[in-house]
Amino acid sequence: MSDAILVLNGGSSSLKFAVFERRGELPPLLRGNVSSLGQQPRLRVEAAAGRPKIDRSLSKEPIDMGKAFAAVASVLAESDLLRRIDRVGHRIVHGGRDFTAATQLDERTLKALRLLEPMAPIHQRINLEIVALATALLPQAVQIGCFDTAFHSTRPELAKTYGLPRAMTEAGIVSYGFHGLSYSHIAAKLHDRYGAGAGGRTIVAHLGSGASLCAMDAGRSVATTMGFSTLDGLVMSTRCGALDPGVILHLLRERRLSGEDLVMLLYEQSGLLGVSGISGDMRTLIGSEDPAAAQAVDLFVYRIGREIGSLAAAMGGLDTLVFTAGIGENAPLVRERIGAAAAWLGVGIDKQRNRRGEEVVSNPNSRVDVLVIPADEERAVAAEMLVFASSASQEGSGP
Repeated sequence: MSDAILVLNGGSSSLKFAVFERRGELPPLLRGNVSSLGQQPRLRVEAAAGRPKIDRSLSKEPIDMGKAFAAVASVLAESDLLRRIDRVGHRIVHGGRDFTAATQLDERTLKALRLLEPMAPIHQRINLEIVALATALLPQAVQIGCFDTAFHSTRPELAKTYGLPRAMTEAGIVSYGFHGLSYSHIAAKLHDRYGAGAGGRTIVAHLGSGASLCAMDAGRSVATTMGFSTLDGLVMSTRCGALDPGVILHLLRERRLSGEDLVMLLYEQSGLLGVSGISGDMRTLIGSEDPAAAQAVDLFVYRIGREIGSLAAAMGGLDTLVFTAGIGENAPLVRERIGAAAAWLGVGIDKQRNRRGEEVVSNPNSRVDVLVIPADEERAVAAEMLVFASSASQEGSGP
């Protein structure tokens, strides 16, 4: 019986996976992740088709994505799911201008996606490596790519355009936006809650190791803080966020940094880690008494508060504010401080609800609904794959 969808979501130091039944509300069969690949990797499985949860160390040493994938394959085999999987969905960070919907990954599309690696150097290579591993494991399954950039393709052209010569814009040097699968999931949840209006003028704060904000009007992306690359916008765990281009020129000309040095600096050594000199992990920083840790948290909140103002201006107001992802879901202190920074927009957070981590954390006097909704990029990928399968079926039934 072939009736299941496998979703693979690879990051720079983790591999999330999920299996759903290919029908209706996408009942989950299995979920899990391999985390901390570069330190002490662990395998966690939340639900495995009636089997007990798994939480075990894979190694005391770092492992590569191939070994992480082998651990996932072993779980799938032990759960007797390999024979049921006929579609594999992949979260792919960059789809460029051409890939704005779920797409079958054949050699032609993979070649085009490889050309985008310089625009997402940390993620794209890993995403495509996972496609190759999944193809070898499940040669009978259709491999389908779902793209983080696709959700933002609805934005007005002005929101995508930089002040560069037109030839460069036409060559694809534009704002793409990222975390689109996370935002797509939130938009679906808001549609369930509010109907077609999907919360009206909404700002979603995807706050994790990578962080961004998205302004959505009736569930459609209007503006977002990430642009051409995943470096733009907010200060992140180890990424710098928005930076004066003159700083890059200075580092190239005066400091004589190479391209590789810049990639390492801006992606791996900056952000909360760089400012604090301690850690890029928000939990560690909040628990620290070091003034540098406090400054890193202050900067994180300040930049988010400033960008909320910018995105609210792009929409002409704010009706709903949503927190999601690791920090957004699990750091009530950060939510409280961001709410205070956005109080001028009518945001009011109830301290008790917020500390308990309820879904609705706004207080009765708040003019803005404030929600906490767990991220679920894997379900968003699976949902896109159902639409893809339906479209393919309709095309196949034509004259």
